[in-house]
Amino acid sequence: MIELRTPAEIDAMRPAGRFVAETLAALRDDTKVGTNLLAIDRRAHELIRRAGAESCYIDYHPSFGASPFGKVICTSINDAVLHGLPHDYALRDGDLVSLDFAVAIDGWVADSAVSFVVGTPRDEDLALIDTTERALAAAIDAAVVGQKIGDISSAIASVAHADGYSINTDFGGHGVGRVMHGDPHVPNDGKAGRGYPLREGLVVALEPWFLATTDKLVTDADGWTLRSADGSRGAHAEHTVAMTAEGPIVLTDRSFLGVD
Repeated sequence: MIELRTPAEIDAMRPAGRFVAETLAALRDDTKVGTNLLAIDRRAHELIRRAGAESCYIDYHPSFGASPFGKVICTSINDAVLHGLPHDYALRDGDLVSLDFAVAIDGWVADSAVSFVVGTPRDEDLALIDTTERALAAAIDAAVVGQKIGDISSAIASVAHADGYSINTDFGGHGVGRVMHGDPHVPNDGKAGRGYPLREGLVVALEPWFLATTDKLVTDADGWTLRSADGSRGAHAEHTVAMTAEGPIVLTDRSFLGVD
């Protein structure tokens, strides 16, 4: 069921959005060559505890997960792009890192993701990250009351296809509110003018993610981590966005922190 939020409820979601933004910015700043993925998870857990927030991941067990997730952040590295389960791995020079983080504060959820390279970057990785970020910006620009879900999907796809990337639609954006994953589903490809009409009060997590040379995924032995079928690298960008009469509001915006 698709739920629309009142202006007061959208305001109530702001603390969760700000906390997610601040946490991702801090974790990105702290993540270097040699950082262990389990240390990232421990740091995120500490920040959650200090804020009195509630992890959306630790007990999460959807049908596609082998077991409850058990950690508080997704850490997807190189050819992993989604649902990366933190494990004992120290980051190496040139690793492409995607962090995906969602919490609830006072019962309201915010969800966001960022991709970056530690150490010396490859040009092709920077290009892939740039495409995901520009696709997310295009999606936000299209999240205007009176348009359709397909307008958001088409905006994402236009950026990806122009840069030569194919698109997997198994996982995409989703409604956000009292739960992390709700209706509507927002695929990363679609036709403009089609689908559910965008209404005032709709809150969604928009999340373009692309793989360098494929659109096929395989599930890791941990039962969670999704990797490219051909070993090529992936990048992921995500923001929680509320649609209002004045235009889209990015609840997880990090720009106020002086970062992208």
